[in-house]
Amino acid sequence: MEQIVILGSGPAGLTAAIYAGRSQLSPVVISGNALGGQAASSSEIENYPGFPQGVSGLELMQAMQQQAERFGARIEMDEVQEVQLQQHPFLIKASATAYEAKTLVIATGVSPRSLNVPGEAKFKGRGVSYCATCDGFFYRDKTVVVVGGGDSAVNEALYLTRFASKVYIVHRRDQLRAQKIAQDRALGNPKIEPVWNSVVTEILGDDTVTGVRIQNARTGEESVVRADGMFSYVGNIPNTQLFKGQLALDDQGYVLTDRAMHTSVPGVFAAGDVQERVLKQVATAVGSGAIAAMQAEEFIAGMEGRAHPQRQA
Repeated sequence: MEQIVILGSGPAGLTAAIYAGRSQLSPVVISGNALGGQAASSSEIENYPGFPQGVSGLELMQAMQQQAERFGARIEMDEVQEVQLQQHPFLIKASATAYEAKTLVIATGVSPRSLNVPGEAKFKGRGVSYCATCDGFFYRDKTVVVVGGGDSAVNEALYLTRFASKVYIVHRRDQLRAQKIAQDRALGNPKIEPVWNSVVTEILGDDTVTGVRIQNARTGEESVVRADGMFSYVGNIPNTQLFKGQLALDDQGYVLTDRAMHTSVPGVFAAGDVQERVLKQVATAVGSGAIAAMQAEEFIAGMEGRAHPQRQA
C-alpha cells in the first residue's frame, strides 16, 4: 500500500514528489519512458525564477529529480497500462508492477499534436520531428522548416539556428504569437525567414524529407519549400486516455480540477499541463504540483484521523 503515487516526472510530478517526500509520504513516481517530461527537451528555459542566465530543461529536471530522491521519492521507469479509480485504494497497473495507493497525483502532461497531413507519419524520425533539442544536431548546415507561431515554435526555431543554415517559420497568421522578446530575436535573426499566412499541406521526400508543400491561407496558392527536415509545434493533446470514463474531463480532454487540484474523484489530484489551460509553463506546473501534494497529504491525514498542519507561505 503506497501513500501516494505520482504519474509523470515533469516539473509538476517531481515537485509533487518533493513536497510529498518532505511530508514523509514516501512517494512513488512512475515516470513513463523518459524522465523530465516535455520540459527536459527544452533547449533553454529563461523565465523560471532563480536562473538569471537561463537553464537547460534537462539540467533543471535532473536537479528536481535529485531533490525528490533526496526526500525519499522512488522513481520508477515504467509505463502505466491501466488505472482503476472506482475503488479505494486506487489500483495502478504498470508494465512491471501493480500499485495500490491511498492517493494519486496525475501529472501525465501533454503530447505534441500532429499536423495530420500526408507524409507526416511516413517521415517521422526521418526528417519529421517534434523536438529541436533532441534532433537539431542532425541538421548542421541544412535547411529546416518550423511549423507554428507560439512560444515553443519560436524558441525552438532560435535553437535550430545553432545548427541549420536556414530556418523557415511557417505560420497560419501574419504575426507570431510568442512572447515579444522571442519574436524580436527570431525576426532579427538572419537565418530565420517567416512564411506568413501559410499552412503545411504535405511533407515531401523519398527516404527522408526533401521539402514541404504549403498553401497560402488567404489566396489558396500552393508552393514547395525545399528543406531537409520539419519541426512541428502546433499545440498539444493531454495524456488522459487512461482516465476517460473515470474522471471528469473537459471537451479537449484536460482533467478538470478546482483551485486546490482536486479532481472529480476524492483522493485523486491533477497538476501541470494535463489540467492547465491558461499558461503551460514550468512555473505554473511547479505551483500546481506543490498544491496537489499538500492536498494529498491532507486527504491522508483525514483518513487517518490526525491533524493536518497549517500551511504558511
